[in-house]
Amino acid sequence: MADRGGLGEAAAAGAAAAPVPGLNPTLGWRERLRAGLAGTGASLWFVTGLGLLYALRIPLRLCENLAAVTVFLNSLTPKFYVALTGTSSLISGLIFIFEWWYFHKHGTSFIEQVSVSHLQPLMGGTESSISEPGSPSRNRESETSRQNLSECKVWRNPLNLFRGAEYRRYTWVTGKEPLTYYDMNLSAQDHQTFFTCDTDFLRPSDTVMQKAWRERNPPARIKAAYQALELNDDCATAYVLLAEEEATTIVDAEKLFKQALKAGETIYRQSQQCQHQSPQHEAQLRRDTNVLVYIKRRLAMCARKLGRIREAVKIMRDLMKEFPPLTMLNIHENLLESLLELQAYADVQAVLAKYDDISLPKSAAICYTAALLKTRTVSEKFSLETASRRGLSTAEINAVEAIHRAVEFNPHVPKYLLEMKSLILPPEHILKRGDSEAIAYAFFHLQHWKRIEGALNLLQCTWEGTFRMIPHPLEKGHLFYPYPSCTEMADRELLPTFHHVSVYPKKELPLFIHFTAGFCSSTAMIAILTHQFPEIMGIFAKAMLGLWRPQPWASSGFEENTQDLKSEDLGLSSG
Repeated sequence: MADRGGLGEAAAAGAAAAPVPGLNPTLGWRERLRAGLAGTGASLWFVTGLGLLYALRIPLRLCENLAAVTVFLNSLTPKFYVALTGTSSLISGLIFIFEWWYFHKHGTSFIEQVSVSHLQPLMGGTESSISEPGSPSRNRESETSRQNLSECKVWRNPLNLFRGAEYRRYTWVTGKEPLTYYDMNLSAQDHQTFFTCDTDFLRPSDTVMQKAWRERNPPARIKAAYQALELNDDCATAYVLLAEEEATTIVDAEKLFKQALKAGETIYRQSQQCQHQSPQHEAQLRRDTNVLVYIKRRLAMCARKLGRIREAVKIMRDLMKEFPPLTMLNIHENLLESLLELQAYADVQAVLAKYDDISLPKSAAICYTAALLKTRTVSEKFSLETASRRGLSTAEINAVEAIHRAVEFNPHVPKYLLEMKSLILPPEHILKRGDSEAIAYAFFHLQHWKRIEGALNLLQCTWEGTFRMIPHPLEKGHLFYPYPSCTEMADRELLPTFHHVSVYPKKELPLFIHFTAGFCSSTAMIAILTHQFPEIMGIFAKAMLGLWRPQPWASSGFEENTQDLKSEDLGLSSG
């Protein structure tokens, strides 16, 4: 996601606010009448209902029926009110519990969702959803949907762990599954894209591996990999699968990847010689290139995990020089983490200068590493009391602005870096600006922030200021585009159920949860008071009924008042 400056924001706002001539023709009186009726449909129904009720008040004998209801309510005992308020308190409590559970599980109110889905069409809300193909509202909806799809794109985690040597060992120790089915399904799709092509039928071992990548059961995949090796000892993808899923240590995984590298280089050289013979051979070369790059990258990660950091840096640099088009794999993020471990901050700055560009997609690793480098120059001597007295220096202002930029891109990271929220194993896929990306970044980079003295202190003092700069993050950003509203649902699919997903911006409780909670509490209190003080509550109930009870005109009362009035008139005239 690219940065945008203030000029770009002003231009975009001006373009959005300026009317475009020719797109909104003048509406006729029928269209205006239809639009007015659609907007006031609910009010018209309400007024019509009141008028009909007033016209039928005499045939329906509403006044007499209301008087009868009043007499019935006056004859009720306090026990009835105890039962009534207790039952209503129980029902509202159950509704409250259900609403609370539904909101925490799905992030929305069930009552509001049902109201919007079923009641809005009955109250004249369908016209707004039905628009012509060329209308501005339809264009805005399609543009918004396209933006949401691009914002919710899931990326392969460049620092993903090994399934057999790391994820499975976590399961053995804790009994919890660190990967979700959705995450593993995305990985299976990636493997089919990287490691298969249309010419797999030419080699029996590749045909077997094509089926292996589609298997859901890990033992079945491992068994298929051994079957492919029986057909061909130089099947590189079979060694890759065994290294990823069967090896229980990083050392064993590295041995299998070295065997895969030997077989992959041989197949890659053969594909290079035949690449111009047909389009099928070109597709085969692309597949063999992906396999070779994947193997070398995982070997670099093995070297990094085993402490041979300079060797890992050399492999990554060679990969970036030999295969520059494969920037989608984000190998530079692996390089950044290894260089930070070596404390080669000048080399880190050189990598950032190349990849922290406005035309390239951002990531938490790039934004927070840039903030870390600027924080490093001032964090050791930074003091909040001193800064509040004398003000911030230029270097401190640059560091604070870098932190604000990073927090705006991904606001979930600081809580993990400051250890205000517990970390879990990162997933195999991440969502940019989401909680999954924050976990993946903090899992590997927390040690680098701790190594620089005062860096976490400066982060703690300044990161919350970003939220004051952007009061409405879903509508407008400062340095980046508005924060996407779809990250919560995507992160819930990527992260395990035992992890409490971080949500930004924090959603307020729906109105119906407050209403049901208040109604449940008030009715329960009334039930308790009626049970403890039945006489007082009875008097109070009758007094309240007397305030709104109508005084119907009975026939006998009307005649008596008329006779009194006539006698008074006669007395006045005679006097």
